[in-house]
Amino acid sequence: MIDIDGYLAVLGVERPAAPTADTLWELHRAQVERVAYETLDNQLGRLTGISAAESVARILRGRGGYCFHLNGAFAALLTALGYDVALHRAGIQDEVEDPEGPGGDHLALTVLLDGERWLVDTGLAGGMYEPLPLREGSYTQGPFTYAMTPSAVVPGGWRFTHDPRGAFTAMVFTPEPVELSSFAAKHVHLSASPESGFVRVLQAQLRDAKGVDMLRGCVLHRIDAAGTDLRTIDSADDWYEVLADVFHLKLTDVDAAARAELWHRVRTAHQEWEAAGQQ
Repeated sequence: MIDIDGYLAVLGVERPAAPTADTLWELHRAQVERVAYETLDNQLGRLTGISAAESVARILRGRGGYCFHLNGAFAALLTALGYDVALHRAGIQDEVEDPEGPGGDHLALTVLLDGERWLVDTGLAGGMYEPLPLREGSYTQGPFTYAMTPSAVVPGGWRFTHDPRGAFTAMVFTPEPVELSSFAAKHVHLSASPESGFVRVLQAQLRDAKGVDMLRGCVLHRIDAAGTDLRTIDSADDWYEVLADVFHLKLTDVDAAARAELWHRVRTAHQEWEAAGQQ
């Protein structure tokens, strides 16, 4: 069981009387606006669980996570509210589809609503603001334009192509429903392996109607219709203020020693990145 009312309170959405399209859109927008895509625990060396109950508990204490947490929790919420939700094995990919199909480094969700299935994904790192139909086409949400096409590799699968200014190129997912537990091994790799991008570089992202805020290490990006604004955060106080004010991450579950360690790691990685760029 999950705390549905507590979750809805975080999202600022009243409990719906029925699983309607309007409420689904409202819930999706609220989650991507209020619950950050973030990899702070990966930087702290804290291996988290990805069960729906654990991920909902994270959200209730003011944290976010990446796709296994965000979509795992959101799927549980939608199911509890009466929506027909399916979890899918997915993968982030480049311009050319991997001939072996998605590698399972992403969890995608679909919802069957009024006879049509929709991609519902709150874990796409600043991607979709609202659900997208599983219909081939181009879709504009705010300043970003996305594409949905059938997968060229996976029979019955679909490919979401991000806006060129997005944090990744595309996501492909298979049509068969899977269990959340099937992502456990990939989660451990992404959370703990020195080769994982989630371990190497801290990320935090939040989407809104007009654009996306993205923190990579010490660099804060704002991407919207006006372009891309970049700002380097030089002090721990300012960095933690950005996490709290921009990404709603007050980190009440991170003590002073862990905060100092986290800032040192992020700042050191940023300095190494700067030095490498000057060589």
